[in-house]
Amino acid sequence: MIVWLDTNTCSFPAIHTALKDPNGLLAAGGDLSSARLKEAYRQGIFPWYNQGEPILWWSPDPRCVLYPEQIHVSRSLRKRIRKKDYVVSFDTDFEAVVDACAEPRANGDGTWITRAMKGAYCELHKQGIAHSVEVRIDGELVGGLYGLAMGKMFFGESMFSRRTDASKIAFVHLVEQLKIWGYALIDCQVSNEHLKSLGAREIPRAEFKRYLNKYLDRDPGHRWELELETISFGESAP
Repeated sequence: MIVWLDTNTCSFPAIHTALKDPNGLLAAGGDLSSARLKEAYRQGIFPWYNQGEPILWWSPDPRCVLYPEQIHVSRSLRKRIRKKDYVVSFDTDFEAVVDACAEPRANGDGTWITRAMKGAYCELHKQGIAHSVEVRIDGELVGGLYGLAMGKMFFGESMFSRRTDASKIAFVHLVEQLKIWGYALIDCQVSNEHLKSLGAREIPRAEFKRYLNKYLDRDPGHRWELELETISFGESAP
């Protein structure tokens, strides 16, 4: 049985009380205020719901994560990255990235990024918490992703591609930069084949919570407004 949230507070039930089926469903209702969203991520909870539904809050077990030092870059992706025909940047057009992530997918599925979701994350971007990665070719936005950075943790939300491998290029550049900045973990929420191909894995929710407790309040010690150099993989790299 899920809990309906009190709109007068930003508190959530303990994550271990989340349902096993559907996996991780914890609560419903509330709002998408910045205060509630920040509290949710601090507890290992995220919103995910369809247009017309009440807001649903999730904390699945296991949790899909990626350790930055364990990213897997395939031979073909390394070759694509070496072409250097693109520019990667952070936080140059957050709203456009969210809009692109909200577009219907090729498989015909609708979007879970509602107008209210977009407004909530754009507000977090204004507060310096939500960030985007953009990939451009000849000035055209062709891929990217967005998510939240809190302490030394990054919480991935969504990504898109308008050209082959564009979202993977964005993700690899993000991970390489997070390595430099000393981030401990990237939250990928729920596993899929795309994420697994990049090195993501599942860990118990309790272990994920330990990472939150240890790294959320670390000083990030960096700025996000960067235009990134193309990653240089040696020609002999596997």
